[in-house]
Amino acid sequence: MWIAFKRIVRAGFVGFWRNAFVSAAAIFVMTVALFVIGSTMMLEKILEVSLEQIQDKVDINVYFVTTAAQPDIDALQASLEAFPDVEEVVFTSREQALAEFSELHRNDSTIMDGLEELGENPLGAALSIRAKNTSQYEGIASFLEEQKETDPQTSFIDKVNYNDNREAIEKLTQIIGAVDHSSYVAMIILVFAAVVISFNTVRLAIYTSREEISVMRLVGASNAFIRGPFLIQGVMYGVIAGVLSLLIIYPIVLWLGPATESFFQFNIFTYFVSDFGRIFAILIGVGALLGFTSSLLAITRYLRV
Repeated sequence: MWIAFKRIVRAGFVGFWRNAFVSAAAIFVMTVALFVIGSTMMLEKILEVSLEQIQDKVDINVYFVTTAAQPDIDALQASLEAFPDVEEVVFTSREQALAEFSELHRNDSTIMDGLEELGENPLGAALSIRAKNTSQYEGIASFLEEQKETDPQTSFIDKVNYNDNREAIEKLTQIIGAVDHSSYVAMIILVFAAVVISFNTVRLAIYTSREEISVMRLVGASNAFIRGPFLIQGVMYGVIAGVLSLLIIYPIVLWLGPATESFFQFNIFTYFVSDFGRIFAILIGVGALLGFTSSLLAITRYLRV
């Protein structure tokens, strides 16, 4: 059994080198397809990290009128903290708000002069609410709007800024969805092209080996021995293409690492190295599967034994 397998593998290698030119064409197309798959994995990770970072910064801010009583604010804060969906509620006093505003605009003489002319603090206190998940902000915002609309004349809530943040999240989610969709479309097209090229390569190999196949049939060679070498060739196309795609991706992520760390606080090269085993297994596995599948389709159609 082992000897027969070794012979099949050896015959596969011989057929691979015998049709080196068409083998190179199949490997090239499969390399491009696997490179796109690997690049999509890297891009998805960057987008995932960037979305998580933006979501971490998103919250609901409740601004109170300047005449709001502290007990009313404390009661609302306690109600919010009792919500199971709320991660954190941070209170900012009027004095803190004024200090932060003054620090932010300290170089703007017009704004600072305006504050001095007012002679009093024009800013109200505020609550910053962070949910455990962005999908939970809708319910929290509805609760706050209900509190505000209960008695608009005496409401101590001035503004709830959820809608602005929601639009930012929705736009980012749409962009990420569009990028993912485009990447998957390109990946499917290239995978299909890789299968077609590999299919035709194996078909050509079958055609050029037709005399040998006839001889093997005459001497009683098994179906596995006749078909096996072509399956081995297909797997070789995929494995070599997987290795080549990794060799192409490596210097690219090495070059992009500092840039992604600067913009997203996430080094894509560090991720590539730390998760290399999984990335390697996916690209090599997908490549081998593509090669095996295309070869199987070709021998099923063109190799009658």
